[in-house]
Amino acid sequence: MKTVSEFPNNSSQPTLKKRILIVEDQFIEAHDLQLILEKANYEVIGISRSVDQALEQIQTEKPDLVFVDIMLKGSRNGIELAQILKENHIGFIYISANSSKSILDQAKITQPYGFIVKPFREQDVLTTLEIAFYRQEYSLESQLMQQFQLQNNIAEIIKSNLKWEDALLAFAKVVQTFISFDYLEVGFLNTTHYANLGVMRKNIDDYQIINPEKFSKIADISIKELDETYKKSKIDLNPVVYSEESLINNFQVAPIKGLISHNFGIKSYLVFPLSIIGIQKFHFTFYSRNFNVYSPENIAVLSNLENTFVQFITKMYPKTNSYSDQKEAIIKEIKPINKSVGFEGIIGNSSQMITVFDYIRKVAPSDTSVLVLGESGTGKEKIAQSIHTLSPRKNKPLVIINCGAIPENLAESLLFGHEKGAFTGAMDKRIGKFELADGGTIFLDEIGEMPMELQVKLLRVLQEREIERIGGASPIKIDVRIIAATNKNLEEEVAAGRFRMDLYYRLHVFPIIVPSLKKRKEDIPELANHFIKVYSEKMGRKSPLLSDFALQQITNYNWPGNIRELEHVIQRAILLTDGNTIKDIELSTSSKMHADQASESFSIKTILENERDYILYILKKCNGKISGIGGAAEILDIHPSTLNSKIKKLEIKREMN
Repeated sequence: MKTVSEFPNNSSQPTLKKRILIVEDQFIEAHDLQLILEKANYEVIGISRSVDQALEQIQTEKPDLVFVDIMLKGSRNGIELAQILKENHIGFIYISANSSKSILDQAKITQPYGFIVKPFREQDVLTTLEIAFYRQEYSLESQLMQQFQLQNNIAEIIKSNLKWEDALLAFAKVVQTFISFDYLEVGFLNTTHYANLGVMRKNIDDYQIINPEKFSKIADISIKELDETYKKSKIDLNPVVYSEESLINNFQVAPIKGLISHNFGIKSYLVFPLSIIGIQKFHFTFYSRNFNVYSPENIAVLSNLENTFVQFITKMYPKTNSYSDQKEAIIKEIKPINKSVGFEGIIGNSSQMITVFDYIRKVAPSDTSVLVLGESGTGKEKIAQSIHTLSPRKNKPLVIINCGAIPENLAESLLFGHEKGAFTGAMDKRIGKFELADGGTIFLDEIGEMPMELQVKLLRVLQEREIERIGGASPIKIDVRIIAATNKNLEEEVAAGRFRMDLYYRLHVFPIIVPSLKKRKEDIPELANHFIKVYSEKMGRKSPLLSDFALQQITNYNWPGNIRELEHVIQRAILLTDGNTIKDIELSTSSKMHADQASESFSIKTILENERDYILYILKKCNGKISGIGGAAEILDIHPSTLNSKIKKLEIKREMN
């Protein structure tokens, strides 16, 4: 795989000029951009002032790439043009001076190949173009490689002696990486009864066959009712995606889909029919518990693999498709095959975490930049470690940099190194973090904390793929993969002018959102038991059990500090437990308050408002009791008359009543 720096410079290949269209309504800026491009031996096929003009030029001569200004004259803007370009598989780069959050939100959806902020330098334009063409080529190359890999995996299944149900489970597992699903339904078009098989995903590598008899028990209807529901359902003859309103409408004409969706919590699905021997129709339906998962791109991937799917069905499907002949094999399962490989230290089988695991597996083999997003304490560093471990770079270094902890006066030396005598105190040569990571991976933790001046230097390094030690005579080429992480909303940081938009787009190639612990509470018992085992072993004692009451406590709590907070709470609980059972989990007062108020959205309040909320909270806990033992005044450590005065002043009585 080539790195960006290994691609030949366009200026050295005059016979292979890339054709560029500029869509910009400001004459001076459009002209400057044209001069930069033509000087670098790109061919500018024209300058359009509006979306309509651009579409006319695109129809007559298809450009290799389009520079699009977001704000254009006319009724349509650059984002609307970008959506059309994306549908026609034409790459584009935004040029804009506007970095508001609303604009950024709209632009992000279109997935541009780059973003240049006005005013731009010549080097910014050329480097962004190089990256854009690399990403365009790599994207196509990556798709072809993935398709080839999937074809090979299915070919191995076809060569095996697996029975149909086992072959289907193996097929589902290899397809999952390319077309994500929570439930897969397969079978021939049948006019007399429901004979389809389902594959339910239980966790990351654990799948279960659901045949009609099993499904009838899950849905709590008879086989006869199931057959009748199927017979009155419309069958799609062409590939189609259903989500939101179209999904609800489809339930009316295809009640069998509604029955499956209701019982498995489905929110979108993709139907992919194909012809076997030109006559019989065989259907694959991919179901997801998330909205808007499937797209025309997924259908395109499946269409490219249609011949492979046909070979799989022809070879592996039983010669008879009679349900009665298949009735013996009711449920079979594939157990996880060393599920922990590559995911060491990441605990969880919730649907949210399974999605994260899928993303890691999908992106790890490539050199694509990854941006890991999530609240503090969710385990973003573990995600980075897994991506590195599952990548071809696993035998090279993973260098971790906490961007928020770099002293500004030492930042350049720390990241890029220095030569001996480069500055006062430079007694020896220093190898920087980027050079240490050559051939491996750089993890830029807390990237949102990086000072603006350092962001500029980082962007140059990422774009030009080279560093220069302080005091060095010449630049040094580096080959590193970038993984960044932050708990900040980078779009808001961009809009506020604290984070560069071009750096944001350079990093935001493949985002992975790590869910907070309160959004995956089903993982809490497994996490708690994991920490109990870890810290018990460290203390040299037998692992205590977690009582039902303690488990209820930690499940009900919303964990603002996420997994890190849970880890500390469990560690403390073990220290405080004398016997073999953790009977009670001691949460701090602030923790208890947070649990009660977790449903309230955060807002900035005055000191008086905060005081009022706190007094009201204590009064409710005391059932309105002000004075005496256990009263609010005692807990607040103030005189009852003072508390009464505050209650009157803050108008709390009304709400208490």
